[in-house]
Amino acid sequence: MKLSSREAEGYFAKPDADKAGLLIYGSDAMRVALKRQQVIAALLGPNAEEEMRLSRIPGGDLRGDPALLLDAVKAVGFFPGPRAAFVEDATETAAPAILTALEEWAPGDAQIIVTAGQLKASSKLRKAFESHRNAYAVGIYDDPPSRAEIERTLSEAGIRNVPRDSMTALSELAADLGPGDFSQTIEKLALYKRGDESELNIDDIEACAPRSTEAALDDVLNVVAEGRSGEIGPLIQRMQAQGTTAVSLIISANRHFRTLYACASDPGGPAQGIGKLRPPVFGKRRDRILRQAQGWGAPKLETALTVLTDTDLALRSAGQTAPAMALVERAMIRLAMLARAR
Repeated sequence: MKLSSREAEGYFAKPDADKAGLLIYGSDAMRVALKRQQVIAALLGPNAEEEMRLSRIPGGDLRGDPALLLDAVKAVGFFPGPRAAFVEDATETAAPAILTALEEWAPGDAQIIVTAGQLKASSKLRKAFESHRNAYAVGIYDDPPSRAEIERTLSEAGIRNVPRDSMTALSELAADLGPGDFSQTIEKLALYKRGDESELNIDDIEACAPRSTEAALDDVLNVVAEGRSGEIGPLIQRMQAQGTTAVSLIISANRHFRTLYACASDPGGPAQGIGKLRPPVFGKRRDRILRQAQGWGAPKLETALTVLTDTDLALRSAGQTAPAMALVERAMIRLAMLARAR
C-alpha cells in the first residue's frame, strides 16, 4: 500500500509491528535516513541492536547472496520483542531477493525495512510494496518539515517551552536548512538549553543556528557597513594572517551588501524586506542588518555594489598590478566613508 506524506508522518511515529514491511525511498539520502531511524526506533525500541533484534544488510550484498535477507527474516531471536531486517540503499538488482522475502513473510517473522534512492513508478521494488496488502511504500520528497515534524523533533530533544515566535523562526530555519543541518541545530539547542527551563527565545536560536560566513568575516563587514573606517586595516591584516583571500572577502562583502539592498529596496520598507530573506536571520544579527539597511538606503547601496563589482573585476583582471588585499582594503574604506556620508 502507498502512504501519502500526511499518513506517513503518523505511521513513522507509530508503526504497526504486524506489517510485513516498509519501503522508504527518495532522492535525498539524509531525509530517507532520518525517517528510517525514526520508524525503526519506534518499532523496535531503544535496545534493538544490543538485543540482536535488528539485522542490517547492505543492498549490494543481496546480489551475491540472495538468501541473506530471507534468512534474517526467518531467524529466531534470543530476546523477546519485535524484530526487523533492514536493507540499506537497495537498488533494482536487490529486488529479486527482497520480493522473495516479502512473499515468504509470515506472522512472527522480522519486519522488512528497505531504503532506496529515487524510484520510478515502474520500479519492481516500488510496485511490490505498493501493491502488497500487508506492506507500505513511502516516497520522501524535498519538502520542508511540517510543524508537526518540528514539534516532534523538539519534543524528542527535550525542548518543550517554545513560544509562537520561536516556533515560527524554527519553521523558517527548517525550510532553508537541509534535514541533517536542522537536526544538528536542534541537538545544539538541546545542549544549550540543558538545565534551563525558561522559554526558547530567538537569541537562543541565533546562538545555535549555523552561520553562513565565519565570525571574522562578519566582524569586518559590520565594521564597513557601520562606517568605522579606522578599524578596517587591523581586521583585514588579521584575516589575511589567518589565510583569508582577497577574493573570498570581496565575495562575502558582495553577499552582505546584496542582503542589505534586498531589505532597503523592498516596497514595504526594510522592516518588511528583512522578513523575506532566505535563509532567514534572527535575534541580534537581524536587528543589526535592519539598522544597517535603514541607515544606508537603496541609492547608496547601489553605489556600494558598484564599488564591490569593480573591485571584483579588478581582482580577476589579467593586468592587475596592485596587491589584491590592498585593493580590497581600499574598497572597504571607500564603503565605510560612504556609509557616513549624508
